[in-house]
Amino acid sequence: MINAQQDTKYIDVNKISAFREFTSAITTLLDDHTLPDYDNIIIVCIGTDRSTGDSLGPLVGYKLSTLRYDNVHILGTLDQPVHAKNLEENYNYIKENYRNALIIAIDACLGKMNHIGYVTITKGPLKPGAGVNKVLPEIGHISIAGIVNFSGYLDFLVLQNTRLSVVMKMTDLITSGLKYVLWKKYHPRVTNIQLNTSPQLQTQLQS
Repeated sequence: MINAQQDTKYIDVNKISAFREFTSAITTLLDDHTLPDYDNIIIVCIGTDRSTGDSLGPLVGYKLSTLRYDNVHILGTLDQPVHAKNLEENYNYIKENYRNALIIAIDACLGKMNHIGYVTITKGPLKPGAGVNKVLPEIGHISIAGIVNFSGYLDFLVLQNTRLSVVMKMTDLITSGLKYVLWKKYHPRVTNIQLNTSPQLQTQLQS
């Protein structure tokens, strides 16, 4: 769940401009001078593969695990998920092992019916577990959340009965967007490439 006190950008994954909007928003936040100076970027992908609706984080982590940047680190994959039982342990691990780290937190969440299929980007921490009445530590300087279903009665059942197609569309947008932004950041020679990249490049970034 996103911290509602912060300004949040909503991006409809079904819009043709979704990739451009996502990469523009992430680039702006990474360049935000009000965020702490950082030497490392830690991408914490929260969730579990035991629930379709909550599998967004591990799927993103799995797809990002092939990144090879010395100062970009991924926590939370299908094989080694970050979830309610070990989130605090992983958060302490980051604090102990990475100084000056910028944390990007990614999680699925529930929201309004008309926002299903939207990815949100916020400057500020995530509140994991808030949608299913769990008290977990807030995490992240930048938060990315996918609204996978509607919030209401028996939220944990709603998460378990979420369509995988909705989750996968968000997974593809988040992974291709982050790969592109990091590629641009660590390969300055490609900064002249426009954000509305070709379908072929987007396919390559999603793989």
